[in-house]
Amino acid sequence: MRGVTAVGHRGDPYVARENTLPSLRAAIDRGADAVEVDVRLTRDGVPVLLHDDTLRRLWGHDLPLTRLSHAQLTELTGGGVPTLAAALTAAGGHRLMLDLPGADEASVRTVVGAVHEGGAADRVYYTGGPAGMLAVRDADPGAEIALTWTTLAPPRPVLLASLRPRWLNYRFGLVSRELAEEVHASGYLLSAWTADTRGAMRRLVGCGVDSITTNRVDALTRVLAGPRTGEDRRRRRA
Repeated sequence: MRGVTAVGHRGDPYVARENTLPSLRAAIDRGADAVEVDVRLTRDGVPVLLHDDTLRRLWGHDLPLTRLSHAQLTELTGGGVPTLAAALTAAGGHRLMLDLPGADEASVRTVVGAVHEGGAADRVYYTGGPAGMLAVRDADPGAEIALTWTTLAPPRPVLLASLRPRWLNYRFGLVSRELAEEVHASGYLLSAWTADTRGAMRRLVGCGVDSITTNRVDALTRVLAGPRTGEDRRRRRA
């Protein structure tokens, strides 16, 4: 069962604030094979880890990231929002899945350039919708891509031919054994997001997925380790 890749969603957000270095390290410490993080650019073009387009939800400042320089961001968050370069270093040899919310062609080129400058192209892959991932493919013909797909209607062949993804990345509720068989028959790997209960994780494993993204890396690694232990059953009742 450990053949399924365990991906920490924005790190390990039940342990530390999402998209921070402590969260990333916690996910790795708890057994994640890869960590998904969100990357955006500051006003002066520094790639940093942040999902939202403002600081309101996580950092209490109702300011858009695009209005802040990296120095201002650092001051407002006490250095809590890491750069992509820092995250690449903190991940060590582990893989990072980069989600690029709000990506455009220029920002994608900046992010891809930072990955190559950090010598991490072989351990980074990218996820997102068609527009962002086509920009990634243009910026890096050799990039590994997980195309996020939110409907059971399959991606058009012309899109797949242009994008050449390695993964098809589906919302976990859409995944079935039949979908997994179709994805694999087409030559792709299947990833699912974001499953946080053991029941959902077991169902996905039974369907034949290749990767699961979760906010609960500790639960997923126990599921992938095999049958529940007495401790696992006690935790489930708690």
